[in-house]
Amino acid sequence: MTGDADDGGTGEDSRERLADRRGVERAVYPPSEDSGLLAGAAVDAVEPDWRVLEVGTGSGWVAEKVRETTGAEVLGSDLNPVACEQARERGVPAVRANLVDPFEASVFDAVLFNPPYLPTPEGAEWDDWMERALSGGESGRDVVDPFLARVGRVLAPDGVVLLLVSSLTDVDAVREQATAEGFTAEEVAEESYPAERLVVLRLAAH
Repeated sequence: MTGDADDGGTGEDSRERLADRRGVERAVYPPSEDSGLLAGAAVDAVEPDWRVLEVGTGSGWVAEKVRETTGAEVLGSDLNPVACEQARERGVPAVRANLVDPFEASVFDAVLFNPPYLPTPEGAEWDDWMERALSGGESGRDVVDPFLARVGRVLAPDGVVLLLVSSLTDVDAVREQATAEGFTAEEVAEESYPAERLVVLRLAAH
């Protein structure tokens, strides 16, 4: 597997495709193909007695699917206050938070994250909530790397992380960063599109 899959796509192509379909005037990231991929991987992995955190829960759609299908206790978090409201309307408890910062250590059996991953040229960062849900900075990993540095603190013993990444962000680079932070990384789900390949990585502490 290589991070820059030979798909002929570019970050700009994907950004335009996503913006056209989702509508950048929205305040909250709606369920999309990547949401479905993460939800499916999470349903396969999560046990009924687990405590699960979905970081960047958006509308709460993934968290709701996981809770309803597995019976696990699922909490959502998001920096966007409108997203937290929408998740709560779905019945998902949601906390306004920057990544995992406010949570206690060693409390979650699984942490799920579909991060902002579209590469965005320096000086062209988007500045509303919907745009921030998409933009991963110049490398596409401006949110992924801090998440990897922090998430281990909140994982219970034998806890796992399910992280969705794109070929646009260089999957190998994400795996290398995960390894540097003390995780093993296994690809557990993937879908390919004309402009990118989406991958769910299962991360577990060494």
